[in-house]
Amino acid sequence: MIFRDEDILSAKEARNMKEKKYLFKDIKFCNMCGQKSVNGRVLGQRLNQSQGKRPKRKNGISTSVIKCNNCKLIYSNPQPIPLDIQDHYGVPPESYWKKEYFKVNKNYFLEEIKEAKKLIDFSSGMKALDIGAGIGKCMIALKNAEFDAHGLEPSKPFRERAISVMNISPNKLKLGMLEEVEYPSNEFDFITFGAVLEHLYDPSESILKAFRWLKPNGVLHMEVPSSDYLIAKIINIYYRLLGTNYVTNISPMHEPFHLYEFSLKSFLEHSKQNNYKIASYRYYVCPIYFLPKVTHPALKWYMTKTNTGMQLSIWLKNLNR
Repeated sequence: MIFRDEDILSAKEARNMKEKKYLFKDIKFCNMCGQKSVNGRVLGQRLNQSQGKRPKRKNGISTSVIKCNNCKLIYSNPQPIPLDIQDHYGVPPESYWKKEYFKVNKNYFLEEIKEAKKLIDFSSGMKALDIGAGIGKCMIALKNAEFDAHGLEPSKPFRERAISVMNISPNKLKLGMLEEVEYPSNEFDFITFGAVLEHLYDPSESILKAFRWLKPNGVLHMEVPSSDYLIAKIINIYYRLLGTNYVTNISPMHEPFHLYEFSLKSFLEHSKQNNYKIASYRYYVCPIYFLPKVTHPALKWYMTKTNTGMQLSIWLKNLNR
């Protein structure tokens, strides 16, 4: 860790640092491929707050950001673990999103559902689980697509909004951390981690646990931040030109609390050790921030051609069945 005290903390920064308390865990091996962390490449440091355009003006605690030389997984070392998980996720959904977020677009999650249906030879009433269900939008999309939709959500406020605002049945939506909750083996035809795996402290074990809940012909889906994201690399160059060693990758101590970034090879290496296959995948460019709008068309074209977009969406099938 590095503590910088060249500036005076703002009241908000001081309050945030005081409220969130962490243990720092030394990471000895890459979570996805098992390579020793000492063989990874140090990309730089990540502060416990947004670094912005002028990171030299920021002050706080930082952790090193590592990129595995073997599978390209990006993670922090040491890894900050909050003493109370509600420090990260126990906040009202309104503080994350505007009221418009509670509206469900008719096309929400349809592409992912279409791909899953093709891979599992879908029939009406098949059982689906959304891990990290949030306010229940994916569950609604799954139900509309004739799945028997269930969910798991670690945040009390999010689950409460899912029930009270989105009319999700409380019997269908469990409260708890993935690490703590259990479902019967061979229970679901389709399980999805939509923008969730990067928040979990042990993604490898989380994948394997979800596979245990999956039926023999079932499909496991996840959407994760890509460690090959072009814009992140550009921003890191910008930080170097400013004379700092900061990087924009992950955000283990501030919103959105991303602990990992994954590459396709992260899953390929993990699949070799755990006997599953990659059934399908695709990259998404997503909106571009921080860079001039005049550059966006060329950047989007390049990211599409080179698979260097922001998000990786991937579908997995177990070979043990």
